Amino acid sequence: MSILFSGRAAGASSKQISLVQRWVMFWVQHLRQCIGSLGELWRTPLASLMTIAVLGVSLTLPTTLHVLVKNVQSISGNFTQAAEISFFLHDGASDAQITTLITMLSADTDVEQVRFISKAQAMEEFQQVSGFGQALQLLDNNPLPDVLLVMPRHTHPQAAEQLRRRIEQERIVDFGKLDIAWLERLDAILLLLRQAVLAIALLLLTAVLLIIGNTIRLSIMNKKEEIEVMKLVGATDAFIQRPFLYTGVWFGLFGGLLAFLVVEMMVWWLEGAIGQITELYESHFRLMTMTFSEFLGLLLLAVALGLAGSYISVSRHIRAIEPTGP
Repeated sequence: MSILFSGRAAGASSKQISLVQRWVMFWVQHLRQCIGSLGELWRTPLASLMTIAVLGVSLTLPTTLHVLVKNVQSISGNFTQAAEISFFLHDGASDAQITTLITMLSADTDVEQVRFISKAQAMEEFQQVSGFGQALQLLDNNPLPDVLLVMPRHTHPQAAEQLRRRIEQERIVDFGKLDIAWLERLDAILLLLRQAVLAIALLLLTAVLLIIGNTIRLSIMNKKEEIEVMKLVGATDAFIQRPFLYTGVWFGLFGGLLAFLVVEMMVWWLEGAIGQITELYESHFRLMTMTFSEFLGLLLLAVALGLAGSYISVSRHIRAIEPTGP
């Protein structure tokens, strides 16, 4: 017996019942039709698996791009030290003036961190790195200036440049240096990736709606005679639509689970190759996977698409089916 008739047959023999019993039976009827729609998928395994596979692949690409953008943002966050602004101080700056400037910058809301490198520390580090330690000792005085390394709180290129110009106005600051070109390139790449993910996601999510809608439409056409008989015995459109709506929800749920599994397998497969690259560069970067909240968001999005696609289909086609005369 079809899920359409099974639900109706149980409700046809109901007698006068209370409001609480009606409320309970309403949810029992929903549960029965929900499970029944799952059984319909089980009875056509090949067609159902094909539809779920297409939905899963359609959801996999935007999900993979989202994980890619998240990892790129994580990598860019590891290079925040490169966004430091170097401020070279005048030779005549006193210790009191330098301390006052450091205190002022530490209290600035646009500054994340301030680090002071004295000319003596700079010379010592230069001697160790350059390899000219003995030759540098012959200098009469230290030509290197005192330096303040300022880490901006916001690494956006425009914000960092504005901070550099503002601090350069201080009296003891000679000039500031910020390599802003790489920040602008990185910001442009991230913006391009986000826009590409959004555009591809919109196209593929629209394809998911069309796929589910067409699948439900074919299912409705296969049960056209059943639907006509149901309307003859008094079934409402809402009652007839419910199993098809649950079918769309099941399609969306299984498609979302398949997309999640595919993305996780791809990340697991790429971890070995990325691990070899990070070892060569002596980096501790690890490829980030989907979080639990992102997993739930993917499932909710897939279920919402399944419900929306099935609703668009059933609201149009079931209403158009009417019993014909003998």
